[in-house]
Amino acid sequence: MNKEELILKAKGARNLSYSPYSHFAVGAAVLTKDGKVFLGANIENSSYPLCMCAERNALYNAYLNGYKKEDLLALALCAATDEPCSPCGACRQVISELFPSDAPIYMSNVKGDVKETNAVELLPFAFSPEDLK
Repeated sequence: MNKEELILKAKGARNLSYSPYSHFAVGAAVLTKDGKVFLGANIENSSYPLCMCAERNALYNAYLNGYKKEDLLALALCAATDEPCSPCGACRQVISELFPSDAPIYMSNVKGDVKETNAVELLPFAFSPEDLK
């Protein structure tokens, strides 16, 4: 699967969003080395701190299906934003631990704008398991 196809999967995952409060639908897609794609969408709750972002849902979906960091190849996210959608701080922290640091992350919007980055660029001074020792 190429970059454009993965971004289309993320764009389509926006249809799975439950976002009645913000009306801000985000979709994400994680590609594994064996070609599987795991989707995620943001899921809101009237108790706002209980909401879950698309990126984390996609990563957790992959992990719940037995995949690990070393199995992941690329991540794409998409929203209806002026510029390519960027992960929030909580997602950046999760990405820094659960996603390969140098693997591509494709931030996009529904207009087709794309910015490619990676976990290190998103969160250069991430808190890590090593910090807990």
